[in-house]
Amino acid sequence: MELAMTEQGNTPAETLLSWWNEIAFDAKDKFELKSNGELVLKPVGNTKERVVGTLAENNAAIVLKALVDKFPEIESKFNELSEEWEKTEDKQKLAGKVERMREYLQHTNAVGDFTPLFDKLSGMEAVLHKLADEHYAAKLKIVEQAEQLSDSSNWKEVTQQLKDIVEHWKNTGFVDKHRNDQLWDRLEAARTKFFDRKREHQEDINKELLQNLDLKMELVEKAEKLAASEEWKDTTEAFHNLMEEWKKTGRTVADKNEALWNRFITAKNVFFDRKKQHFETIQQEHAVNYAAKEAIIQKAEALKDSTEWNKTTDAYAVLMEEWKKIGRVGADKSDELWNRFNAAKDVFFTAKKHHFETMKVSLDDNYAQKLALLKRAESLQHSTRWKEATDEMIELMEEWKKVGPVPRKFSDAIWEQFSAARKKFFERKDANREHRKHQAEKYKSQKAQQAFGFLRKLEDELKEEEDRLEDFRNGLQNITPGKKAEELREHLEKLIRQTEHKIQHKQEKIEEMRKQMEHSSDELNLTEENSDNN
Repeated sequence: MELAMTEQGNTPAETLLSWWNEIAFDAKDKFELKSNGELVLKPVGNTKERVVGTLAENNAAIVLKALVDKFPEIESKFNELSEEWEKTEDKQKLAGKVERMREYLQHTNAVGDFTPLFDKLSGMEAVLHKLADEHYAAKLKIVEQAEQLSDSSNWKEVTQQLKDIVEHWKNTGFVDKHRNDQLWDRLEAARTKFFDRKREHQEDINKELLQNLDLKMELVEKAEKLAASEEWKDTTEAFHNLMEEWKKTGRTVADKNEALWNRFITAKNVFFDRKKQHFETIQQEHAVNYAAKEAIIQKAEALKDSTEWNKTTDAYAVLMEEWKKIGRVGADKSDELWNRFNAAKDVFFTAKKHHFETMKVSLDDNYAQKLALLKRAESLQHSTRWKEATDEMIELMEEWKKVGPVPRKFSDAIWEQFSAARKKFFERKDANREHRKHQAEKYKSQKAQQAFGFLRKLEDELKEEEDRLEDFRNGLQNITPGKKAEELREHLEKLIRQTEHKIQHKQEKIEEMRKQMEHSSDELNLTEENSDNN
Protein backbone atom coordinates (compact mmCIF):
# COMPACT_ATOMS: atom_id res chain seq x y z
CA MET A 1 0.00 0.00 0.00
CA GLU A 2 3.02 2.31 -0.48
CA LEU A 3 2.29 5.74 -1.96
CA ALA A 4 4.42 6.88 -4.87
CA MET A 5 5.92 10.37 -5.09
CA THR A 6 3.76 13.08 -6.64
CA GLU A 7 3.83 12.61 -10.40
CA GLN A 8 4.85 15.44 -12.68
CA GLY A 9 1.90 17.81 -13.08
CA ASN A 10 -0.30 16.12 -10.41
CA THR A 11 -1.36 17.84 -7.19
CA PRO A 12 -0.83 16.00 -3.88
CA ALA A 13 -4.61 15.50 -3.62
CA GLU A 14 -4.75 13.93 -7.11
CA THR A 15 -1.85 11.63 -6.25
CA LEU A 16 -3.52 10.62 -2.98
CA LEU A 17 -6.87 9.82 -4.67
CA SER A 18 -5.11 7.91 -7.43
CA TRP A 19 -3.29 5.83 -4.83
CA TRP A 20 -6.58 5.20 -3.03
CA ASN A 21 -8.26 3.91 -6.18
CA GLU A 22 -5.44 1.44 -6.82
CA ILE A 23 -5.11 -0.17 -3.38
CA ALA A 24 -7.30 -2.99 -2.02
CA PHE A 25 -8.11 -4.11 1.50
CA ASP A 26 -11.00 -5.69 3.43
CA ALA A 27 -14.13 -3.54 3.81
CA LYS A 28 -12.76 -0.80 1.54
CA ASP A 29 -16.32 -0.28 0.26
CA LYS A 30 -17.32 0.87 3.76
CA PHE A 31 -14.97 3.91 3.52
CA GLU A 32 -14.48 6.95 1.33
CA LEU A 33 -11.38 9.13 0.91
CA LYS A 34 -12.21 12.83 0.49
CA SER A 35 -10.14 15.15 -1.63
CA ASN A 36 -8.91 16.93 1.50
CA GLY A 37 -7.41 13.65 2.79
CA GLU A 38 -10.17 12.83 5.30
CA LEU A 39 -10.86 9.09 5.49
CA VAL A 40 -14.62 8.71 6.17
CA LEU A 41 -16.51 5.70 7.54
CA LYS A 42 -19.83 5.57 5.70
CA PRO A 43 -23.09 5.38 7.74
CA VAL A 44 -23.58 2.05 9.53
CA GLY A 45 -27.13 1.29 10.65
CA ASN A 46 -28.47 4.44 12.34
CA THR A 47 -25.00 5.95 12.83
CA LYS A 48 -23.80 8.92 10.81
CA GLU A 49 -20.70 8.97 8.66
CA ARG A 50 -17.58 10.17 10.48
CA VAL A 51 -13.90 10.85 9.92
CA VAL A 52 -11.58 8.08 11.22
CA GLY A 53 -8.30 9.57 10.07
CA THR A 54 -6.59 12.11 7.87
CA LEU A 55 -4.21 10.95 5.14
CA ALA A 56 -1.50 12.97 3.51
CA GLU A 57 0.85 12.16 0.66
CA ASN A 58 3.76 11.61 3.06
CA ASN A 59 1.98 9.38 5.60
CA ALA A 60 -1.02 7.74 3.88
CA ALA A 61 0.27 4.17 3.83
CA ILE A 62 1.51 4.30 7.42
CA VAL A 63 -1.70 5.82 8.81
CA LEU A 64 -3.92 3.44 6.83
CA LYS A 65 -1.93 0.42 8.02
CA ALA A 66 -2.19 1.60 11.63
CA LEU A 67 -5.97 2.01 11.26
CA VAL A 68 -6.34 -1.42 9.66
CA ASP A 69 -4.17 -3.00 12.38
CA LYS A 70 -6.32 -1.34 15.04
CA PHE A 71 -9.56 -3.02 13.88
CA PRO A 72 -8.74 -6.56 15.19
CA GLU A 73 -8.28 -5.04 18.66
CA ILE A 74 -11.75 -3.49 18.39
CA GLU A 75 -13.22 -6.81 17.23
CA SER A 76 -11.53 -8.53 20.18
CA LYS A 77 -13.09 -6.08 22.66
CA PHE A 78 -16.49 -6.59 21.04
CA ASN A 79 -16.11 -10.39 21.06
CA GLU A 80 -15.35 -10.28 24.79
CA LEU A 81 -18.63 -8.44 25.36
CA SER A 82 -20.45 -10.83 23.01
CA GLU A 83 -19.12 -13.90 24.85
CA GLU A 84 -20.05 -12.38 28.21
CA TRP A 85 -23.51 -11.59 26.82
CA GLU A 86 -24.05 -15.23 25.81
CA LYS A 87 -22.89 -16.54 29.20
CA THR A 88 -24.81 -14.02 31.35
CA GLU A 89 -28.31 -15.03 32.33
CA ASP A 90 -29.29 -11.60 33.69
CA LYS A 91 -28.70 -9.49 30.58
CA GLN A 92 -29.58 -6.30 32.47
CA LYS A 93 -26.27 -6.50 34.32
CA LEU A 94 -24.53 -5.79 31.01
CA ALA A 95 -26.57 -2.66 30.17
CA GLY A 96 -23.72 -0.36 31.09
CA LYS A 97 -21.17 -2.30 29.06
CA VAL A 98 -23.50 -2.36 26.02
CA GLU A 99 -23.95 1.41 26.27
CA ARG A 100 -20.19 1.92 26.62
CA MET A 101 -19.53 -0.34 23.62
CA ARG A 102 -21.84 1.75 21.41
CA GLU A 103 -20.08 4.94 22.53
CA TYR A 104 -16.73 3.28 21.85
CA LEU A 105 -17.67 2.05 18.37
CA GLN A 106 -19.06 5.48 17.47
CA HIS A 107 -15.79 7.23 18.32
CA THR A 108 -12.90 4.80 17.83
CA ASN A 109 -10.75 5.27 14.73
CA ALA A 110 -10.02 2.14 12.73
CA VAL A 111 -10.54 0.58 9.31
CA GLY A 112 -12.60 -2.61 9.03
CA ASP A 113 -16.14 -3.93 8.66
CA PHE A 114 -18.14 -2.31 11.49
CA THR A 115 -21.54 -3.47 10.13
CA PRO A 116 -21.79 -6.89 11.90
CA LEU A 117 -20.64 -5.28 15.15
CA PHE A 118 -23.36 -2.63 15.08
CA ASP A 119 -25.97 -5.19 13.98
CA LYS A 120 -25.24 -7.49 16.91
CA LEU A 121 -25.07 -4.53 19.30
CA SER A 122 -28.52 -3.40 18.15
CA GLY A 123 -29.83 -6.90 18.93
CA MET A 124 -28.46 -6.66 22.47
CA GLU A 125 -30.07 -3.25 22.92
CA ALA A 126 -33.43 -4.60 21.76
CA VAL A 127 -33.29 -7.30 24.43
CA LEU A 128 -32.42 -4.73 27.09
CA HIS A 129 -35.29 -2.46 26.01
CA LYS A 130 -37.74 -5.36 26.31
CA LEU A 131 -36.47 -6.22 29.80
CA ALA A 132 -36.79 -2.57 30.83
CA ASP A 133 -40.45 -2.58 29.72
CA GLU A 134 -41.14 -5.70 31.78
CA HIS A 135 -39.46 -4.18 34.82
CA TYR A 136 -41.45 -0.97 34.30
CA ALA A 137 -44.72 -2.92 34.47
CA ALA A 138 -43.62 -4.64 37.68
CA LYS A 139 -42.59 -1.35 39.30
CA LEU A 140 -45.86 0.27 38.26
CA LYS A 141 -47.75 -2.37 40.29
CA ILE A 142 -45.50 -1.66 43.28
CA VAL A 143 -46.26 2.07 43.03
CA GLU A 144 -50.00 1.49 42.75
CA GLN A 145 -49.90 -0.71 45.86
CA ALA A 146 -48.05 2.04 47.78
CA GLU A 147 -50.58 4.64 46.66
CA GLN A 148 -53.42 2.46 47.93
CA LEU A 149 -51.71 2.15 51.33
CA SER A 150 -50.99 5.87 51.69
CA ASP A 151 -54.47 6.60 53.13
CA SER A 152 -54.40 3.76 55.68
CA SER A 153 -54.44 4.38 59.44
CA ASN A 154 -52.92 1.01 60.36
CA TRP A 155 -49.67 2.76 61.23
CA LYS A 156 -47.49 -0.12 62.37
CA GLU A 157 -48.68 -2.62 59.74
CA VAL A 158 -48.45 -0.21 56.81
CA THR A 159 -45.06 1.10 57.95
CA GLN A 160 -43.69 -2.43 57.60
CA GLN A 161 -45.53 -2.95 54.33
CA LEU A 162 -43.99 0.21 52.86
CA LYS A 163 -40.53 -0.95 53.97
CA ASP A 164 -41.20 -4.28 52.26
CA ILE A 165 -42.38 -2.43 49.15
CA VAL A 166 -39.10 -0.49 48.97
CA GLU A 167 -37.18 -3.77 49.29
CA HIS A 168 -39.32 -5.20 46.50
CA TRP A 169 -38.56 -2.10 44.38
CA LYS A 170 -34.80 -2.53 44.92
CA ASN A 171 -34.96 -6.16 43.81
CA THR A 172 -36.90 -5.31 40.65
CA GLY A 173 -34.77 -4.95 37.54
CA PHE A 174 -33.46 -1.85 35.78
CA VAL A 175 -35.75 0.72 34.09
CA ASP A 176 -34.54 3.68 32.03
CA LYS A 177 -33.92 6.76 34.18
CA HIS A 178 -36.82 8.90 32.91
CA ARG A 179 -39.52 6.33 33.56
CA ASN A 180 -37.82 5.07 36.71
CA ASP A 181 -37.68 8.60 38.16
CA GLN A 182 -41.37 9.15 37.39
CA LEU A 183 -42.36 5.94 39.19
CA TRP A 184 -39.95 6.62 42.07
CA ASP A 185 -41.43 10.11 42.51
CA ARG A 186 -44.90 8.56 42.76
CA LEU A 187 -43.66 5.96 45.24
CA GLU A 188 -41.91 8.62 47.33
CA ALA A 189 -45.02 10.80 47.21
CA ALA A 190 -47.16 7.90 48.50
CA ARG A 191 -44.66 7.09 51.26
CA THR A 192 -44.30 10.77 52.16
CA LYS A 193 -48.07 11.15 52.33
CA PHE A 194 -48.40 8.17 54.68
CA PHE A 195 -45.49 9.15 56.95
CA ASP A 196 -46.67 12.78 57.06
CA ARG A 197 -50.07 11.55 58.23
CA LYS A 198 -48.37 9.23 60.73
CA ARG A 199 -46.25 12.06 62.10
CA GLU A 200 -49.34 14.28 62.43
CA HIS A 201 -51.04 11.45 64.33
CA GLN A 202 -48.12 11.26 66.74
CA GLU A 203 -47.68 15.00 67.31
CA ASP A 204 -49.39 14.79 70.72
CA ILE A 205 -46.92 12.08 71.91
CA ASN A 206 -43.97 14.01 73.22
CA LYS A 207 -43.49 15.71 69.86
CA GLU A 208 -40.87 18.19 70.95
CA LEU A 209 -38.92 15.59 72.93
CA LEU A 210 -38.84 13.18 70.03
CA GLN A 211 -37.89 15.89 67.55
CA ASN A 212 -35.00 16.96 69.76
CA LEU A 213 -33.99 13.31 70.15
CA ASP A 214 -33.83 12.99 66.36
CA LEU A 215 -31.79 16.19 66.09
CA LYS A 216 -29.29 15.05 68.73
CA MET A 217 -29.03 11.60 67.18
CA GLU A 218 -28.21 13.30 63.88
CA LEU A 219 -25.54 15.43 65.57
CA VAL A 220 -24.05 12.32 67.21
CA GLU A 221 -23.99 10.45 63.90
CA LYS A 222 -22.28 13.40 62.20
CA ALA A 223 -19.71 13.58 65.02
CA GLU A 224 -18.98 9.86 64.86
CA LYS A 225 -18.58 10.06 61.10
CA LEU A 226 -16.12 12.96 61.51
CA ALA A 227 -14.07 11.20 64.22
CA ALA A 228 -11.91 9.40 61.64
CA SER A 229 -11.43 12.46 59.41
CA GLU A 230 -7.98 13.71 58.48
CA GLU A 231 -9.25 17.06 57.18
CA TRP A 232 -7.96 18.73 60.33
CA LYS A 233 -8.93 22.35 59.73
CA ASP A 234 -12.36 21.77 58.20
CA THR A 235 -13.27 19.07 60.74
CA THR A 236 -12.22 21.26 63.68
CA GLU A 237 -14.61 23.92 62.42
CA ALA A 238 -17.27 21.27 61.86
CA PHE A 239 -17.01 20.06 65.47
CA HIS A 240 -17.31 23.65 66.69
CA ASN A 241 -20.49 24.07 64.65
CA LEU A 242 -21.88 20.76 65.93
CA MET A 243 -21.28 21.84 69.53
CA GLU A 244 -23.12 25.12 68.91
CA GLU A 245 -26.02 23.19 67.38
CA TRP A 246 -26.07 20.85 70.40
CA LYS A 247 -26.33 23.83 72.77
CA LYS A 248 -29.20 25.31 70.77
CA THR A 249 -31.14 22.03 70.71
CA GLY A 250 -33.73 21.74 73.47
CA ARG A 251 -34.14 18.98 76.03
CA THR A 252 -34.97 15.42 75.01
CA VAL A 253 -35.89 12.10 76.65
CA ALA A 254 -33.92 12.00 79.91
CA ASP A 255 -32.71 8.41 79.67
CA LYS A 256 -31.39 9.02 76.16
CA ASN A 257 -29.74 12.41 76.57
CA GLU A 258 -26.77 11.28 78.70
CA ALA A 259 -25.99 8.34 76.44
CA LEU A 260 -26.10 10.57 73.36
CA TRP A 261 -23.87 13.16 75.04
CA ASN A 262 -21.32 10.50 75.95
CA ARG A 263 -21.24 9.27 72.35
CA PHE A 264 -20.90 12.84 71.06
CA ILE A 265 -18.05 13.84 73.39
CA THR A 266 -16.26 10.50 72.80
CA ALA A 267 -16.29 11.08 69.03
CA LYS A 268 -15.04 14.64 69.56
CA ASN A 269 -12.19 13.48 71.82
CA VAL A 270 -11.16 10.76 69.38
CA PHE A 271 -10.75 13.33 66.61
CA PHE A 272 -8.83 15.90 68.65
CA ASP A 273 -6.53 13.25 70.16
CA ARG A 274 -5.71 12.08 66.63
CA LYS A 275 -5.20 15.65 65.49
CA LYS A 276 -2.75 16.34 68.33
CA GLN A 277 -0.77 13.19 67.59
CA HIS A 278 -0.73 14.00 63.87
CA PHE A 279 0.84 17.41 64.32
CA GLU A 280 3.33 16.11 66.87
CA THR A 281 4.76 13.61 64.37
CA ILE A 282 4.42 15.55 61.12
CA GLN A 283 7.68 17.48 61.55
CA GLN A 284 9.64 14.27 62.02
CA GLU A 285 7.98 12.75 58.98
CA HIS A 286 8.93 15.75 56.82
CA ALA A 287 12.65 15.15 57.32
CA VAL A 288 12.37 11.45 56.50
CA ASN A 289 10.17 12.21 53.49
CA TYR A 290 12.63 14.80 52.19
CA ALA A 291 15.49 12.29 52.15
CA ALA A 292 13.31 9.68 50.44
CA LYS A 293 12.20 12.12 47.73
CA GLU A 294 15.78 13.30 47.17
CA ALA A 295 16.76 9.67 46.51
CA ILE A 296 13.90 9.30 44.00
CA ILE A 297 14.99 12.50 42.22
CA GLN A 298 18.51 11.13 41.79
CA LYS A 299 17.09 7.99 40.20
CA ALA A 300 14.81 10.08 37.95
CA GLU A 301 17.71 12.28 36.80
CA ALA A 302 19.81 9.19 36.02
CA LEU A 303 17.02 7.90 33.72
CA LYS A 304 16.18 11.11 31.86
CA ASP A 305 18.42 10.42 28.81
CA SER A 306 17.36 6.77 28.42
CA THR A 307 16.00 5.53 25.08
CA GLU A 308 14.55 2.29 26.49
CA TRP A 309 11.05 3.73 26.20
CA ASN A 310 8.88 1.00 27.72
CA LYS A 311 11.31 -0.03 30.44
CA THR A 312 12.04 3.54 31.45
CA THR A 313 8.36 4.51 31.35
CA ASP A 314 7.66 1.68 33.79
CA ALA A 315 10.58 2.82 35.92
CA TYR A 316 9.18 6.37 36.09
CA ALA A 317 5.76 4.94 36.97
CA VAL A 318 7.34 3.01 39.85
CA LEU A 319 9.14 6.15 40.98
CA MET A 320 5.88 8.10 40.84
CA GLU A 321 4.11 5.46 42.94
CA GLU A 322 6.96 5.59 45.45
CA TRP A 323 6.73 9.38 45.44
CA LYS A 324 3.00 9.26 46.17
CA LYS A 325 3.51 6.87 49.08
CA ILE A 326 6.16 8.96 50.78
CA GLY A 327 3.96 11.77 52.01
CA ARG A 328 4.52 15.52 52.35
CA VAL A 329 7.61 17.55 53.09
CA GLY A 330 7.90 21.12 54.36
CA ALA A 331 6.02 23.67 52.26
CA ASP A 332 9.24 25.59 51.56
CA LYS A 333 10.82 22.49 49.95
CA SER A 334 7.84 20.84 48.30
CA ASP A 335 7.80 22.82 45.03
CA GLU A 336 11.57 22.64 44.64
CA LEU A 337 11.61 18.83 44.94
CA TRP A 338 8.57 18.37 42.74
CA ASN A 339 9.97 20.68 40.04
CA ARG A 340 13.29 18.79 39.99
CA PHE A 341 11.50 15.45 39.73
CA ASN A 342 9.22 16.74 36.97
CA ALA A 343 12.15 18.32 35.12
CA ALA A 344 13.90 14.94 34.84
CA LYS A 345 10.66 13.28 33.76
CA ASP A 346 9.96 15.99 31.19
CA VAL A 347 13.32 15.46 29.49
CA PHE A 348 12.57 11.76 29.03
CA PHE A 349 8.91 12.07 28.07
CA THR A 350 9.58 14.92 25.63
CA ALA A 351 12.03 12.67 23.81
CA LYS A 352 9.59 9.79 24.00
CA LYS A 353 6.83 11.96 22.53
CA HIS A 354 8.92 12.70 19.44
CA HIS A 355 9.72 9.00 19.10
CA PHE A 356 6.10 7.91 19.29
CA GLU A 357 4.51 10.47 16.96
CA THR A 358 3.43 7.58 14.75
CA MET A 359 1.39 6.13 17.64
CA LYS A 360 -1.31 8.81 17.33
CA VAL A 361 -3.87 6.21 16.33
CA SER A 362 -3.45 4.43 19.67
CA LEU A 363 -3.87 7.71 21.54
CA ASP A 364 -7.07 8.41 19.61
CA ASP A 365 -8.36 4.94 20.46
CA ASN A 366 -7.63 5.54 24.15
CA TYR A 367 -9.61 8.76 23.87
CA ALA A 368 -12.53 6.88 22.33
CA GLN A 369 -12.45 4.34 25.18
CA LYS A 370 -12.33 7.06 27.84
CA LEU A 371 -15.06 9.00 26.08
CA ALA A 372 -17.25 5.89 26.31
CA LEU A 373 -16.39 5.59 30.02
CA LEU A 374 -17.18 9.31 30.49
CA LYS A 375 -20.56 9.01 28.76
CA ARG A 376 -21.45 6.06 30.98
CA ALA A 377 -20.32 7.92 34.12
CA GLU A 378 -22.44 10.91 33.13
CA SER A 379 -25.36 8.54 32.57
CA LEU A 380 -24.86 7.04 36.06
CA GLN A 381 -24.41 10.33 37.94
CA HIS A 382 -28.20 10.72 38.38
CA SER A 383 -28.82 7.07 39.27
CA THR A 384 -30.67 6.10 42.46
CA ARG A 385 -29.54 2.45 42.26
CA TRP A 386 -26.76 3.20 44.69
CA LYS A 387 -25.02 -0.17 45.02
CA GLU A 388 -25.11 -1.09 41.34
CA ALA A 389 -24.07 2.41 40.26
CA THR A 390 -21.28 2.52 42.87
CA ASP A 391 -19.93 -0.84 41.68
CA GLU A 392 -20.02 0.34 38.09
CA MET A 393 -18.42 3.69 39.00
CA ILE A 394 -15.58 1.72 40.60
CA GLU A 395 -15.40 -0.49 37.52
CA LEU A 396 -15.31 2.62 35.31
CA MET A 397 -12.39 4.02 37.34
CA GLU A 398 -10.51 0.71 37.08
CA GLU A 399 -11.15 0.66 33.32
CA TRP A 400 -10.05 4.31 33.14
CA LYS A 401 -6.75 3.47 34.81
CA LYS A 402 -6.15 0.58 32.40
CA VAL A 403 -6.85 2.50 29.19
CA GLY A 404 -3.70 4.61 29.11
CA PRO A 405 -2.98 8.17 27.89
CA VAL A 406 -5.12 10.22 25.50
CA PRO A 407 -4.10 13.21 23.35
CA ARG A 408 -2.91 15.96 25.64
CA LYS A 409 -5.46 18.47 24.33
CA PHE A 410 -8.28 16.26 25.68
CA SER A 411 -6.61 14.91 28.81
CA ASP A 412 -7.51 17.54 31.42
CA ALA A 413 -10.99 18.24 30.10
CA ILE A 414 -12.13 14.61 29.84
CA TRP A 415 -10.65 13.78 33.27
CA GLU A 416 -12.37 16.80 34.83
CA GLN A 417 -15.68 15.78 33.23
CA PHE A 418 -15.23 12.18 34.35
CA SER A 419 -14.26 13.26 37.87
CA ALA A 420 -17.17 15.71 37.97
CA ALA A 421 -19.64 12.96 37.03
CA ARG A 422 -18.23 10.63 39.71
CA LYS A 423 -18.12 13.47 42.24
CA LYS A 424 -21.72 14.42 41.53
CA PHE A 425 -22.86 10.82 41.94
CA PHE A 426 -21.00 10.33 45.22
CA GLU A 427 -22.16 13.72 46.52
CA ARG A 428 -25.74 12.68 45.77
CA LYS A 429 -25.09 9.36 47.45
CA ASP A 430 -23.68 11.12 50.53
CA ALA A 431 -26.66 13.48 50.65
CA ASN A 432 -28.98 10.49 50.36
CA ARG A 433 -27.20 8.90 53.33
CA GLU A 434 -28.28 11.84 55.54
CA HIS A 435 -31.98 11.46 54.62
CA ARG A 436 -32.99 8.16 56.25
CA LYS A 437 -31.84 8.01 59.82
CA HIS A 438 -34.54 5.90 61.49
CA GLN A 439 -33.43 2.69 59.72
CA ALA A 440 -29.90 2.81 61.12
CA GLU A 441 -29.95 -0.65 62.63
CA LYS A 442 -31.28 -2.23 59.47
CA TYR A 443 -28.66 -0.43 57.37
CA LYS A 444 -25.94 -1.59 59.79
CA SER A 445 -26.73 -5.20 58.85
CA GLN A 446 -26.84 -4.38 55.15
CA LYS A 447 -23.53 -2.51 55.36
CA ALA A 448 -21.90 -5.52 56.99
CA GLN A 449 -23.20 -7.75 54.20
CA GLN A 450 -21.81 -5.31 51.62
CA ALA A 451 -18.44 -5.36 53.38
CA PHE A 452 -18.36 -9.17 53.23
CA GLY A 453 -19.46 -9.03 49.59
CA PHE A 454 -16.75 -6.52 48.75
CA LEU A 455 -14.19 -8.69 50.56
CA ARG A 456 -15.29 -11.71 48.55
CA LYS A 457 -15.11 -9.61 45.39
CA LEU A 458 -11.55 -8.53 46.26
CA GLU A 459 -10.61 -12.16 46.99
CA ASP A 460 -12.12 -13.25 43.65
CA GLU A 461 -10.25 -10.48 41.86
CA LEU A 462 -7.05 -11.53 43.64
CA LYS A 463 -7.58 -15.12 42.48
CA GLU A 464 -8.17 -13.87 38.91
CA GLU A 465 -4.96 -11.82 39.02
CA GLU A 466 -3.00 -14.80 40.42
CA ASP A 467 -4.36 -17.03 37.63
CA ARG A 468 -3.52 -14.35 35.07
CA LEU A 469 0.02 -14.10 36.49
CA GLU A 470 0.45 -17.86 36.15
CA ASP A 471 -0.73 -17.66 32.51
CA PHE A 472 1.75 -14.86 31.76
CA ARG A 473 4.60 -16.80 33.33
CA ASN A 474 3.70 -19.92 31.37
CA GLY A 475 3.55 -17.82 28.21
CA LEU A 476 7.00 -16.37 28.98
CA GLN A 477 8.48 -19.86 29.37
CA ASN A 478 6.96 -21.08 26.12
CA ILE A 479 7.74 -18.27 23.69
CA THR A 480 8.29 -19.58 20.18
CA PRO A 481 11.50 -18.27 18.61
CA GLY A 482 10.89 -15.80 15.85
CA LYS A 483 11.11 -12.18 14.73
CA LYS A 484 8.76 -10.95 17.42
CA ALA A 485 9.95 -13.22 20.21
CA GLU A 486 11.87 -10.47 22.01
CA GLU A 487 9.01 -8.01 21.63
CA LEU A 488 6.60 -10.62 23.02
CA ARG A 489 9.01 -11.35 25.89
CA GLU A 490 9.19 -7.66 26.84
CA HIS A 491 5.40 -7.38 26.66
CA LEU A 492 4.89 -10.45 28.90
CA GLU A 493 7.51 -9.26 31.38
CA LYS A 494 5.73 -5.93 31.59
CA LEU A 495 2.39 -7.65 32.14
CA ILE A 496 3.96 -9.82 34.87
CA ARG A 497 5.29 -6.75 36.70
CA GLN A 498 1.96 -4.98 36.41
CA THR A 499 0.06 -8.06 37.61
CA GLU A 500 2.43 -8.62 40.54
CA HIS A 501 1.87 -5.00 41.53
CA LYS A 502 -1.91 -5.48 41.28
CA ILE A 503 -1.73 -8.66 43.41
CA GLN A 504 0.23 -6.88 46.11
CA HIS A 505 -2.20 -3.95 45.99
CA LYS A 506 -5.24 -6.24 46.28
CA GLN A 507 -3.64 -8.22 49.12
CA GLU A 508 -3.12 -4.95 50.98
CA LYS A 509 -6.72 -3.93 50.32
CA ILE A 510 -8.01 -7.31 51.55
CA GLU A 511 -5.97 -7.03 54.75
CA GLU A 512 -7.14 -3.47 55.27
CA MET A 513 -10.75 -4.51 54.62
CA ARG A 514 -10.55 -7.32 57.18
CA LYS A 515 -9.15 -4.96 59.82
CA GLN A 516 -11.93 -2.48 59.13
CA MET A 517 -14.54 -5.23 59.45
CA GLU A 518 -13.06 -6.27 62.83
CA HIS A 519 -12.98 -2.78 64.35
CA SER A 520 -15.71 -0.72 62.70
CA SER A 521 -18.93 -2.78 63.01
CA ASP A 522 -20.13 -0.74 66.07
CA GLU A 523 -19.60 2.63 64.40
CA LEU A 524 -22.15 2.35 61.59
CA ASN A 525 -25.15 4.61 62.18
CA LEU A 526 -26.47 5.59 58.77
CA THR A 527 -29.72 6.97 57.43
CA GLU A 528 -32.97 5.52 56.11
CA GLU A 529 -32.47 6.19 52.47
CA ASN A 530 -29.01 4.64 52.46
CA SER A 531 -30.48 1.46 53.88
CA ASP A 532 -33.23 1.68 51.27
CA ASN A 533 -30.98 2.13 48.28
CA ASN A 534 -27.45 0.87 49.05
